[in-house]
Amino acid sequence: MSEICVVGGGPAGMMAAYAAGSRGHGVTLLEKNTKLGKKLYLTGKGRCNITNAAPIEDFFDSVVTGGAFLYSAFYTLDNVALLELLGRFGLKTKTERGGRVFPESDKASDVTRALTKAMDSVGVKVRLNTRAEGLLLENGRCAGVIVDGKPERYDAVILATGGLSYPSTGSTGDGYRFAMSAGHDISPTSASLVGLDTVEDLSGLAGLTLKNVSLTLTQGKKKLFSQQGEMLFTHTGVSGPLVLSASAYVQDGEEYVITIDLKPALNEKTLDRRVLRDIGEAPNKNFSNLLGGLLPSRLIAYFCGVCGIPPDTKAHSITREQRAALVRTLKALRFQVKQKRPIEEAVITRGGVSLKQIDPSTMQSRICPGLYFAGEMIDVDALTGGYNLQIAFSTGYLAGISAE
Repeated sequence: MSEICVVGGGPAGMMAAYAAGSRGHGVTLLEKNTKLGKKLYLTGKGRCNITNAAPIEDFFDSVVTGGAFLYSAFYTLDNVALLELLGRFGLKTKTERGGRVFPESDKASDVTRALTKAMDSVGVKVRLNTRAEGLLLENGRCAGVIVDGKPERYDAVILATGGLSYPSTGSTGDGYRFAMSAGHDISPTSASLVGLDTVEDLSGLAGLTLKNVSLTLTQGKKKLFSQQGEMLFTHTGVSGPLVLSASAYVQDGEEYVITIDLKPALNEKTLDRRVLRDIGEAPNKNFSNLLGGLLPSRLIAYFCGVCGIPPDTKAHSITREQRAALVRTLKALRFQVKQKRPIEEAVITRGGVSLKQIDPSTMQSRICPGLYFAGEMIDVDALTGGYNLQIAFSTGYLAGISAE
């Protein structure tokens, strides 16, 4: 039996602690916050999007960075095994649109409760309000951690300290500092799954949600992302599930364009016939009123400005060219990306501990024996939909069963 220390009480850390304990090891989990799993309360709009119901082989399509690296982790603890494990400790789940899996109760606290029960079942010792200050490094290996200026010896240490996003949850980059002290390289970090500011002033639309639209992100002529779903306008630009996923492809300092197809179910020809029919049925309506059957009311004034048709134009006087402009804009409402929102607002951090220096079959450091990594602090990231939490759980589990 070995003594294992897990640093960080988020999803990856709790899973790592349970997995190590299930192998018969003595496990101590150090968490600097007053409670475990603080970041779980932020996922899925506070409901905790645990994983996705898609076949595990499809997960790789939604991984932006590190797909090949995650192969062993995903197949060691896949989404089915994860839900079965959590179910054993009392968690009931449900599957919603897009395969997103949530607690049946819609309470993230139920996920933390199940993980806490799991850790209790294998005797994990949890120490809250306890901050690891560094690693104890001896003769080229990790021999423990420093707490309150004093060394604590362990046979292995699993770092699961998160990234830089939402620092209020405890993700303040400690793990990167620890990893560098052991000789690890850190891939540049930036915000991912975050809102985007636009060059256009969209503040008048703030709070408006668009459902069943298609969003495409392009850089020059290159299409980087395209998906159908939901988005919303903010005081500084756009956000919502589609935008968060698109942001995973946005690099700082580059130029991007977002194109919204407001009527993805209709091609331009069908949409033009629909507009003609509406004009025929109400030829004396103002253009702005005509749009009432096509757009949310709050979007109409902005839309009139973009397509260049005065709102008080009578429907019967709309020219063929104006009708073509209307259809084009309905199918391609464009916004220029100014920048990503700050990393403090991001759901996850892109970048982290370099994958080249971690063994993907164990999550152990290739350069510092006895040191393991799990979760967001590794240089892996994925789109929204439960994939990032599955990465946390899978890498945590693999690190836990491998540590000795």
